[in-house]
Amino acid sequence: MSNVLIGLLSFPVILLLIFLRVPIGLAMLGVGIFGSWLLTGTFNPVMAQFKSLTYSTFASYSLSVVPLFILMGQFATLSGMSAALFNAAASWLGHRKGGVAMAAVGASAGFGAICGSSLATAATMGHVALPELKKYGYSGALSTGAVAAGGTLGILIPPSVILVIFAVLTEQNIAKLFMAAFVPGILAAIGYLIVVAIYVRVSPESAGIRARVPYGERFRELATIWPVVAIFVLVIGGIYTGIFTPTEAAAVGAAGTGLVALVSRSLSRKGLKEAILGTASSTAMIFLIVLGAASLNGFLALSQLPQFAAGWVTEQGFNPWIVMAIVLLLYLVLGCVMDSLSMILLTVPIIFPMMSALDFGLTPDEFAIWFGILVLIVVEVGLITPPVGMNLFIINSMAKGTRLSETFRGALPFVASDIIRTIILVAFPPITLGLVWLLY
Repeated sequence: MSNVLIGLLSFPVILLLIFLRVPIGLAMLGVGIFGSWLLTGTFNPVMAQFKSLTYSTFASYSLSVVPLFILMGQFATLSGMSAALFNAAASWLGHRKGGVAMAAVGASAGFGAICGSSLATAATMGHVALPELKKYGYSGALSTGAVAAGGTLGILIPPSVILVIFAVLTEQNIAKLFMAAFVPGILAAIGYLIVVAIYVRVSPESAGIRARVPYGERFRELATIWPVVAIFVLVIGGIYTGIFTPTEAAAVGAAGTGLVALVSRSLSRKGLKEAILGTASSTAMIFLIVLGAASLNGFLALSQLPQFAAGWVTEQGFNPWIVMAIVLLLYLVLGCVMDSLSMILLTVPIIFPMMSALDFGLTPDEFAIWFGILVLIVVEVGLITPPVGMNLFIINSMAKGTRLSETFRGALPFVASDIIRTIILVAFPPITLGLVWLLY
């Protein structure tokens, strides 16, 4: 059996282990170690490499940004920023047909700008928005679909933990990837607002109307979100003015959100302990998956599968755009059965070299940034795609009395919006790269 074939067979083995409920990190780690043993014929060099691999993976300076952004999100949740964002958005939009659902989307976009995690954004906004949506007569399908879709903005609007992982895997500039995500993130939020507007016109009984709020109260509510704006400007502005590196910006953001939580008296000793433990738990889970991916990547490098795949695709003379469409469809399918981080870590080491070998009329760095955003978007779609969309389960568990089938049905129009947006971004790369070209 050739080395390339052994490398190729590792993927169905990993998928089988995942279906058997083996954690994805352990599945990749085990396959990586066993596969390297098959190729080298001995365990000694494999275990020696594993010792150095563990240290080099966890000591990565670039990965230190992950726990800091997670801690930033934990503090933001405790500080009540999510409620302030929702109330401000609802005061301006709530009197419109579907306005409270639109406010949930808008607040999710704002919270995503200081959180970086879709699951945290969905869970936090669910606690705030779902009771209000129920109060004003919104159907279970629209309520849960809108909040679950809004949660996906947590990984698309910078800062984004998934983008950091992609940058580390492909050795790209984190700041450039963050900048490239801005316009697609804004388009996502606008697309979701349009979906809500269409939904309530097609199904008028699915939404009630909140009483109009006087302008004085609207501006007072708007003033309460200044900490969110200040932290976002401090973190993102600090990165692009060169004051902070992304890691330093994450530390400043975590300190800033912690200070806001402390000043607002929402950060108790118990809350601080929960935030630190939550950060540690999430970071440990992510780092285990990263370690498993590093082990798998070492095995795949030994098998020469990435180089073979890139060479084979180039030799066949396939149309690059057809290959791109197939790859994105593959991500959509995988999103139905896998979580976003696992998809990125499992597929990028093979797919990225293969796609980089094709000619899309972009420089290697431009392609990497554009492709990274496209992958992020289709991974984001996976969070609200039945039957394993993580956001759907989180939100449905919080929406008492709403059947899971209703949540699935409510999410489908938002999935359609994501697919349309993906097609537009594939067809017009300058939409994604425009800000990068302008600032770099």
